[in-house]
Amino acid sequence: MTEETDPRVAALDASAARALGGRRFAEARQFLMQATEIAPEDPDLWIKIAATHRAEGGLKSAIGALEQGLTRSPRHFMALLMRANLLEKLGDPTADEAYGVAVGLAPPDDRLDPPTLAALQRARTRYAAYVAQRRAQLQQAAATTPASPDEAKRVARFIDDHLRLTKRYRQEPSHFYFPGLPDIEFYDRSLFPWLEAFEASSTDILEELRGVLDEGGEGFVPYVDYPDYLPVDQWKELNRNPDWGAFHLLKGGVRIAENADRCPRTMAAVAQLPQPDVKGRGPTAMFSALQPHTRIPPHTGVSNARLLAHLPLIIPDRCGFRVGNVTREWTFGEAFVFDDTLEHEAWNDSDEIRIILIVDIWAPGLSPAERDAIRAVVEATGDPNRTGESPGA
Repeated sequence: MTEETDPRVAALDASAARALGGRRFAEARQFLMQATEIAPEDPDLWIKIAATHRAEGGLKSAIGALEQGLTRSPRHFMALLMRANLLEKLGDPTADEAYGVAVGLAPPDDRLDPPTLAALQRARTRYAAYVAQRRAQLQQAAATTPASPDEAKRVARFIDDHLRLTKRYRQEPSHFYFPGLPDIEFYDRSLFPWLEAFEASSTDILEELRGVLDEGGEGFVPYVDYPDYLPVDQWKELNRNPDWGAFHLLKGGVRIAENADRCPRTMAAVAQLPQPDVKGRGPTAMFSALQPHTRIPPHTGVSNARLLAHLPLIIPDRCGFRVGNVTREWTFGEAFVFDDTLEHEAWNDSDEIRIILIVDIWAPGLSPAERDAIRAVVEATGDPNRTGESPGA
């Protein structure tokens, strides 16, 4: 009921409340049914009608009343929760799925009264147990077919996506989308035969990085650097903020001599990688520094035609990195390749600085002809600084 409730409906509702107080359920239901003739779209009236049926033991009739209300307001949380509970009492096998719908449409906990919150928590527990059981059943069914570790990983993700345990992230490049490339958070190492040699350079690269830091970190600049006239959205806190700093070695395809000359072994290692050579855009290589207690918000990169590789160098505890549904920690010298056009974020919850080497590479699914075409198209679009592209790291 709201302040705009028809006075006739309010009067009938008050009469129903008095009848309910005297446990005259049929009489209360008559008043409420009269009210639905005036306001058939009010789901609360149907919930109250359902309550009168439930009080008399008419569980199926109660479900019928709730479904009348849900026909008019399909996302009504209380009606959904009550319906799932009634299905459970009837032993209906669809009760667990009904609980899942209610849980998915629940308002924030702090907006619920204690009894409703308790009922919601019970629904969550029951639905979680149902999903765990279904997951085990589906995994058992899948296990009857032999699969390699990589195949088994994809099948497991297939099952979890079906059960809504994982969100289906898709590539969302801010500027350049090339069709036909897969949505993969972290790529399999076997696709990049150069990874081991790159990792073998970790100690040399770290030594050069420490040399830069010992000299006061000169050359590090804020990674996010938007002009004042552009809307910065989620980058507001980090815009021109050294909490996320970059020591650029290659930027937009240009060698940053004053930095690169200080890190010759790093540059030699990077030179062995299949980086995109696109005028004004790539290749890119930089030391990325995240200060203590700093978070990089969820975002996506510029183009799915390139991937990013991280080589962890200075990694304190309580640092993490999420791409899509997969969260990883960095470990010194253990590189990985990921798709930055899938939503990703990073954090440093420690009291120390975190620094990694970031480089871009061509996506492995592209043919030489496709690379040439992408290069030509992207270069023809002009200066990326003029278009206000979002950060891609």
